[in-house]
Amino acid sequence: MSLWDIFSWVLLITGSIFSMIGGIGIVRLPEFYSRMHGAGITDTMGAGLIVAGLMCQSGLSLTTLKLVAILFFLLITSPSSCHALARSAMEHSFMPGVDLDSSRRAGRSGSGRSESGGPAIAEQKDAIKSASQEKGTESA
Repeated sequence: MSLWDIFSWVLLITGSIFSMIGGIGIVRLPEFYSRMHGAGITDTMGAGLIVAGLMCQSGLSLTTLKLVAILFFLLITSPSSCHALARSAMEHSFMPGVDLDSSRRAGRSGSGRSESGGPAIAEQKDAIKSASQEKGTESA
């Protein structure tokens, strides 16, 4: 087993670990934006390392050229799609959630916020409420 094979297997195994961590993050993280962040980061890194490991395994051939093209498109499309998804969610008033209950269980005061979640959360709730009322009056 040559040093090149060892390097390619390290890339393949590391990429697989990143991909598994991303899958666990999708299941374990509490809300949409956290899940999207975990999945987007590990998807790009995990798949990129796996493709790089496959490029090392294939040597200098047409297959390597195809894998370079796949890697290029992967590195462009994955972050772009995560950004577009997050932007669309924000434009449709899908605001990030704040978990105040977990900070109270840990004995902290929730970083100085009141029971309602602070002024920023209250403004977001008001904006969502007014947007939903506007949609209700337009359809009536």
